[in-house]
Amino acid sequence: MTAPETPASAPEPFGTRLRRAMDERGPLCVGIDPHASLLSAWGLDDDIAGLERFTRTVVETLAGSVAVFKPQSAFFERFGSRGIAVLEKAVAELRAAGALVVMDAKRGDIGSTMAAYAETFLHKDAPLFSDALTVSPYLGYGSLKPAVELARENGAGLFVLALTSNPEGAEVQHALREDGRTVAATVLGHLADENAGQEPLGSFGAVVGATLGDLSSYDLGINGPLLAPGIGAQGATPADLPAVFGPAVRNVVPSVSRGVLRYGPDAAGLRGAAERFADEIRAAVEAA
Repeated sequence: MTAPETPASAPEPFGTRLRRAMDERGPLCVGIDPHASLLSAWGLDDDIAGLERFTRTVVETLAGSVAVFKPQSAFFERFGSRGIAVLEKAVAELRAAGALVVMDAKRGDIGSTMAAYAETFLHKDAPLFSDALTVSPYLGYGSLKPAVELARENGAGLFVLALTSNPEGAEVQHALREDGRTVAATVLGHLADENAGQEPLGSFGAVVGATLGDLSSYDLGINGPLLAPGIGAQGATPADLPAVFGPAVRNVVPSVSRGVLRYGPDAAGLRGAAERFADEIRAAVEAA
């Protein structure tokens, strides 16, 4: 299957913008995860004022230098409509500063409900319009069609859960189908089809944990980005990336949350941590 050609009048695809952002700013995604313990570590209360202060500090300090940000929607949603308002403002300000936003919402449903989720995050006129969205394919990859179509139409992308680092994921992702392929390999195959012929990088990526060790039994060459959580607090290091991702390592988008955020609220500490991770990741990728 060959992915549709992009019309000349269409928005610039997410994959093209992502490749450029990582080349210019460094291959790093900073997660924005304002959970209660992190707010407390920053000396903030676990309330809307603390959420606003935390988010504003991260955006003002890093938006102009980091390539990609991944806000975890749940940590904003728990504050209700006021939390969503903070998230909307952060998304708009990050994108205005030239950063790309991957909304970590892990949505997955069927039919009109999946279409509504897609419109929430992938329609260019939506308040939460993001450059990409994390989605779950475990109602069947075909259930993602509304999100795939709207992302393509608006120059956005998807990161589809494929090989996640949580131990519970293996019972589904490593399960064998009748054709002998694992469920994860099937998801990766669909993504390779979506990205066929796209240059310099397709817009439909996979979530693949950086803590998983040798993945040489899987074909990660999907011509799309590989969002890789697990660097930093979860135990993986930039030096691990070539061994985990092999020939696909240049397309990895390593995601670091606590490894950077624990240095806040000091702006210099946040900037220094982000710069160190970006430099170490770049060095590991170039040495591979």
